[in-house]
Amino acid sequence: MTEDKPGSQQLLRAGKLTEAITAASQELAADSDSIDSLYVKAVAERYLKKHKDALETLQRLQVLSPGYARAWQEEGHNHRDLGDLEAARRAYQRAVELNRALVASWRELAKIHLAQHNEKPHAVAKAEFERLSNLPPELVTVTSLIHENRLYAAERLCREFLKKVPHHVEAMRLLAILGMKLYVYDDAEFLLESCVELQPDYWLARLDYVTVLHKRQRYEKALEQALYLREHYPENYVFELTYANQSVAVGNFDEALEIYDRVIAEHPDFSQTYVSRGHALKTVGRVDEGVESYQSGYRARPDYGDAYWSLANLKTYRFSDGEITEMRRLIERPETPTEDRFHLCFALGKALEDGEVFEESFSYYERGNELRLSGLRYDPERLPLAMRRQIEICDEKLFQEKAGSGADYNDPIFIVGLPRAGSTLLEQILASHSEIDGTMELPNIIATAHRLNGRTLVSEEANYPKILHELEGKHFRKLADAYIDDTRIHRKGAPRFVDKMPNNFMHVGLIHLMLPNAKIIDARRHPMACCFSGFK
Repeated sequence: MTEDKPGSQQLLRAGKLTEAITAASQELAADSDSIDSLYVKAVAERYLKKHKDALETLQRLQVLSPGYARAWQEEGHNHRDLGDLEAARRAYQRAVELNRALVASWRELAKIHLAQHNEKPHAVAKAEFERLSNLPPELVTVTSLIHENRLYAAERLCREFLKKVPHHVEAMRLLAILGMKLYVYDDAEFLLESCVELQPDYWLARLDYVTVLHKRQRYEKALEQALYLREHYPENYVFELTYANQSVAVGNFDEALEIYDRVIAEHPDFSQTYVSRGHALKTVGRVDEGVESYQSGYRARPDYGDAYWSLANLKTYRFSDGEITEMRRLIERPETPTEDRFHLCFALGKALEDGEVFEESFSYYERGNELRLSGLRYDPERLPLAMRRQIEICDEKLFQEKAGSGADYNDPIFIVGLPRAGSTLLEQILASHSEIDGTMELPNIIATAHRLNGRTLVSEEANYPKILHELEGKHFRKLADAYIDDTRIHRKGAPRFVDKMPNNFMHVGLIHLMLPNAKIIDARRHPMACCFSGFK
């Protein structure tokens, strides 16, 4: 009986570089889109100083998976070895934008910035390298898994670490980030509140605390935390902008605009500040000034896709021929980051649609979606599977068994359905009534479902919704009480309120068991209209 041949990864780990390249090539002959095989091949080629071959392999890998951060790190290593520090810097910078846990990229960035006498970027890269180097290896791995969107693996490792080292502030912060990504905002808020109590000077945790408070629409409290950062770390533009953004959330537009103007005067190359300023100006009705601010954003960084997309999203803006030509050029430029490229594709699609060049417009919308998808770990089979489970489990028998469960509240009015089906319009109509508050899209029901699921791995059978059969009526009442208490902060005193999270359509059974007296409105629009609107 013959043993299986070792794979390319095993050969690379064993230092058998030529054999690793051969094995990787054979694997690619069987599966030309194998990211792992391309990566192994590129690494082995670099070790053998075949830098031209390695860069060609990496280019192929980056086309297949533009968001694969380690490919950009490998590109940086090759340019470094070839002596092209500027190309290396760009590649390493892209790598850490995609995955901030790449210690080697931060180390090399620090060296390059030092050699180029870039004092501030050197200080940032050096500090991040030192921070990651001093972390327990498990937490560096957790950070990397988060950036690779492998959330359940990251959560499992993080929780195992916290069992061994309770109250480790960075581990708690990372677990809170996972909570935010899984919409479990109340857990994330509790963890980050604990972090800032345990270690008040750990600004990274406090900054994340501002983020989760903002996501929970607790804007006044978020502003308080942003003010703390601003006062304790004066002349730090990140905290200045954080405070300005929270000021916008509570309606202090004049103060926010004053800060944006001051930061722009001191740092005219900060493209994102122009876009934040443009959003604020648009909100207060100063649309022409907002347009100028968005345009200043792409002048500060020519490939800043979000600046172009913000102009397109005004709906009334018409791009000039020069802007259209520049967007075309930037989309084709290899150096344009993927996130900027897909924003540019959507903006150009809108510009061409306005010009009634429909076939080409569609091609850019299609390209933008392909680029967006390349950065997501989206499995189209998961949603139909989840819906089949809902249909099988949330049947007539379940509701007969659980009759009398839940709480008697009639406060909530849920609007569910496909995104772009008109939920916002329906909410505006309902909220114009004196007895109904509008609260936007609330994540609470989704977070409840996540908790009931117990954070199973994607490969494991889900606990939810089958767990609904096992819960007693009092448990549903407890969930309903928590929902009403947690959403009270978003209300303004009316006896009823609207929760317009469209994706709650996945959890209608849970809602009915928790809140049998709640109204559920199924917002429907022609499927093609919904899908094409989302596509654009």
